[in-house]
Amino acid sequence: MRLLRKYFIAGLLVWLPLAATVVVIKLLIDLLDKVILLFPPEWQPEVLFGFSIPGFGIVIGVSILILTGAFAANLFGRKLVGYWEAMLGRIPLVRTIYTSVKQVLETLFTSNSESFRRVVLVEYPRKGIWSLGFQTNEALAAARVASGSDLVSVFIPTTPNPTSGFILMLPAEDITQLDISVEDGFKFIISMGVIVPEGPATDFSQETV
Repeated sequence: MRLLRKYFIAGLLVWLPLAATVVVIKLLIDLLDKVILLFPPEWQPEVLFGFSIPGFGIVIGVSILILTGAFAANLFGRKLVGYWEAMLGRIPLVRTIYTSVKQVLETLFTSNSESFRRVVLVEYPRKGIWSLGFQTNEALAAARVASGSDLVSVFIPTTPNPTSGFILMLPAEDITQLDISVEDGFKFIISMGVIVPEGPATDFSQETV
């Protein structure tokens, strides 16, 4: 009986991750395929080719992104985007949402950005209890002035959903940088501590913030 249980668990470990991967990929493909609905009915793949093409929306979506990026990267495109952003900047609520989302995306996707490039360890929510976090940036200038010390902003994600969490502003000497990748840090959090990456800790105060 114990041997059957062992084989059953081994089979689950083979098929469940594979099934989950297939389900997630299928959901993404189905979602991106909705891009096709933006085209006129006569331009739909069923009309043009006589049959449906799974994943065709992904090709269209990626192509639109690349063409938009190429347009926005040239001189004329940058000016047009500038005019568009200036127009959005005159709308109170839209201005706040658009500017915030753009700044976050620029921070995350800029190659020279230090945001989310370091996995750190801090004592939170109290002394003696340690939490895994990610350095996001320097703290607010007003907070640094009020505290009289150099503070670092650290994002402490929740588990197993790392999209929510807490922002802490801590002195650099209270932060320990871990010698693990951001990907391994997220794996640890999403798995609720089941997946434990290996790596020595380094003194964060020695690092340049």
